[in-house]
Amino acid sequence: MAEKTYKIGIVGATGAVGLEIVECLLQQCFPTSHPPTLYASARSSGKIVNTCYGPLSVEEFSLSKVLDEHFDVVFLAVSGSFALKFARDIASGTAIVIDNSSAFRLEEDVPLVIPEINLCSVTKDCKLVANPNCTTAIAAMALWPLHCAHGGIRRCIISTYQAASGAGMEGMEELKKGCLSQMETGETPTADVFAHPLPFNVIPHIDKFQENGYTKEEMKVTWEMRKIFACHTMSISCTAVRIPTLRAHSESITIETFHSISPTSARASLEKQPGVVIVDNPSQNLYPMPLSATCRNDVEVGRLRQNLVFGDHGLDLFMCGDQLLRGAALNAVLIAKGLLLGTVEQSGIQGFSVSKG
Repeated sequence: MAEKTYKIGIVGATGAVGLEIVECLLQQCFPTSHPPTLYASARSSGKIVNTCYGPLSVEEFSLSKVLDEHFDVVFLAVSGSFALKFARDIASGTAIVIDNSSAFRLEEDVPLVIPEINLCSVTKDCKLVANPNCTTAIAAMALWPLHCAHGGIRRCIISTYQAASGAGMEGMEELKKGCLSQMETGETPTADVFAHPLPFNVIPHIDKFQENGYTKEEMKVTWEMRKIFACHTMSISCTAVRIPTLRAHSESITIETFHSISPTSARASLEKQPGVVIVDNPSQNLYPMPLSATCRNDVEVGRLRQNLVFGDHGLDLFMCGDQLLRGAALNAVLIAKGLLLGTVEQSGIQGFSVSKG
């Protein structure tokens, strides 16, 4: 009996995330009836993109054109304003819409999904699913098993070290050109994508500053983690920093758990979590790094140690994940696999809400 195949559309296909979605579909052996149909803006119409499926032509997006194709899945790798304008209309047709923007992440009627954690939050009649922020998605892979195995996370402090690709292809190009320019001329390059020149610098500023002094990028981690974990009492503080690496975000995380936790018990919990690999052997200089996490589907977790402030209830860890994969494209494709094929490996750990106290 022939395997059922699915018709796929990708809107925003010429951006960094859109191109990664194409690669992930083939890598994950997603059964497509033919190569995915690529859509972008008018300026990219007719552009030929070299992909793992061979050269594919890009079409100009229009709502009627997408609806007429009767897709099974449409991936949106577009801005939040574009998603707000078109996502629900696309979802009114035949397709499940998986949106990578921030537009719907906090909407009550739209599930915010990391497949290995909360795929069960998607009901059968749901046609629109949100992909988390890349920083949230990477951190949650390690925090979920610790949350479930140690009575819940009471407090969480996250410091991020985010690559230029978090700002898309434009961010990567600005970093590469700026590094070459500064090395050749010694002059500080200009900044168009970032608030300040990124080469040989770090910038503690990602997204807009909020009234409470945090940036929106930092608050997204708090808001989204609580929704994914269905635990609105968790206290989370984040500082997001842009660093001059091309790809893969790093995160230094401190947690306080309600039940006691140790590096040994944490390791045992993390080893059971799909999508996580432990890289933690300091004596051999083995720990998570952007270089080793780049283009890797799993997130790396290491530097596990008892926190000196929270004692028996505290843990420090360091982790890296490819934000274009685990934080965006791969997560989106795994959502589609889980919903249509039921082939995503889940943690098997039941979540719970933790009461205040």
